Amino acid sequence: MLDQIAKYERLKALHYQDQAFVIPNAWDAGSTRVLTAMGFEAIATTSAGYAFSVGKRDSFAGLSRDEILMNAQAIVSATDLPVSADLEDGFGASPNACAATIALGVDVGLVGGSIEDATGDQNDPIYGLDVAVDRVKAAADAAKDKPFLLTARAEGFLYGQGDLGGIIKRLQAFSDAGADVLYAPGLPDLDAIRTVCREVDKPVNILMGLQGPRYTVNDISNAGARRISVGGSFARAAMGALKRAADEVLQSGTFDYAKDAIPDAELAQMMSQDKTNQRDD
Repeated sequence: MLDQIAKYERLKALHYQDQAFVIPNAWDAGSTRVLTAMGFEAIATTSAGYAFSVGKRDSFAGLSRDEILMNAQAIVSATDLPVSADLEDGFGASPNACAATIALGVDVGLVGGSIEDATGDQNDPIYGLDVAVDRVKAAADAAKDKPFLLTARAEGFLYGQGDLGGIIKRLQAFSDAGADVLYAPGLPDLDAIRTVCREVDKPVNILMGLQGPRYTVNDISNAGARRISVGGSFARAAMGALKRAADEVLQSGTFDYAKDAIPDAELAQMMSQDKTNQRDD
């Protein structure tokens, strides 16, 4: 637990620097080792990326809480960096389900994680504000006095309910309920990012890697955000490279893709079981 507390303090401190930091989303132990070796300062998980890796769709019905937590534990075990998990909707509608998910996350070594306000119901995709706040409060209570940084996600923009004022109201309410980090994936532009960061009192996470506007780390940092995640986009990029390689072989009968592959010796070094020696620092 002392190691877990130290990782929590490292993760928390990253959110209060002058510049935003990037927390890349790993989908398994191997991708975790690569990202650790590359020099990132913390790791996030991705339910989408993990779902793709096991041949499932990214959906509420696609992965169980046990599967997500087992994957998170494998990622924690593969790195000496702090790990924050994508905990989807908390794996249940009730506040108690969210609280239980946080407690189980702490047990597998996570030092952070997110709870979103999406329901998984296409006809009613976002929880009402009061219910959403109760769920965040229960998660925050479960994280209280634990080495766990809670992120609360307002998903409205991803479900066609993109009223910026309403999203900000939710994020403010989530902050009051005890969330440590605030996150509204799908914000449409830098002006929206600036507005959100100005109107809330906690560090803001911004999602990049979706289709749409392209901004740099400096752009997002200057807009006031303090954390940038990539969701499932690294996993999709890896799948894209696989698809392009396979297409080349099938369509051209050539193997030129190999020139872009990581050399075996380099990858072997990245996969070293000695977590503390993975980074070049």
